[in-house]
Amino acid sequence: MPDLAHLRSWIGREEIAHDVAGAGPLAGLAALLDREQPFAQSLPPLAHWLYFLPYVRQSLIGADGHPLRGGFLPPVALPRRMWAGGRIRFVTPIGLGARMQRRSVIDEIKRKSGASGDLVFVTLRHEISADGELALVEEQDLVYRGEQGEARPEAATEARRTADREEIVSVDPVQLFRFSALTFNSHRIHYDRDYARVVEGYRGLVVHAPLLATLLVHFWLAQDSSAPIRNFSFRALQPLLDDAPFALCLKRRIAGGELWTRDHAGRETMRAELDCAPG
Repeated sequence: MPDLAHLRSWIGREEIAHDVAGAGPLAGLAALLDREQPFAQSLPPLAHWLYFLPYVRQSLIGADGHPLRGGFLPPVALPRRMWAGGRIRFVTPIGLGARMQRRSVIDEIKRKSGASGDLVFVTLRHEISADGELALVEEQDLVYRGEQGEARPEAATEARRTADREEIVSVDPVQLFRFSALTFNSHRIHYDRDYARVVEGYRGLVVHAPLLATLLVHFWLAQDSSAPIRNFSFRALQPLLDDAPFALCLKRRIAGGELWTRDHAGRETMRAELDCAPG
């Protein structure tokens, strides 16, 4: 069982990174989303994930494709890690060419017991500024687990809600690989089918949580881009795999909406909410 007191000594540690909001990653995102027109003027919501990438030396990469434990993140002994969700507050747009700084702090570390055994949750807080002005604040939740069975950060639920609008989509191995390349994410569950099935126990390749969140946000923007998104939160309920089409769903509410993904069996696998600025 992880030594929680030792792990919690990492709380408060911080890391500073710098990057430039170049057009290259946005061109890659537009291609991935099959857009005819590139993104212009500023980064769309969630595109900050294309920057501050983890350029870790090859000799410091583990067998799963993740960087080896230690350093900034706590050395959680549990072998499996995934991005479980997060909350983002958008303050000001990030213009193309802006010089960016990201200040990352380990905000919280908790241990829980679930159906799959011990879980350790690590929450990071990121503050990103552009040309010296605060642009967004993000809380990122990581979950570590043991090797027992398929990862389930939270039990998936039957999708009983009625969507105002939904769209059936599919992802294939090429799209998953391209997103891995775009974000320099070398976790093998997203592109190495044999590894995902034999080692980590999935039925197929796993769709990245940030890719699903990005698809949901752009599904929303395709319906209504009149008001800027001010707050966005998402939570992964269960891994979504590449073995069947799935639905992007939205339900409008005052000054915002609820979004979710629904797998081929009718289960919600990711939930999200967003708030928009007054029109």
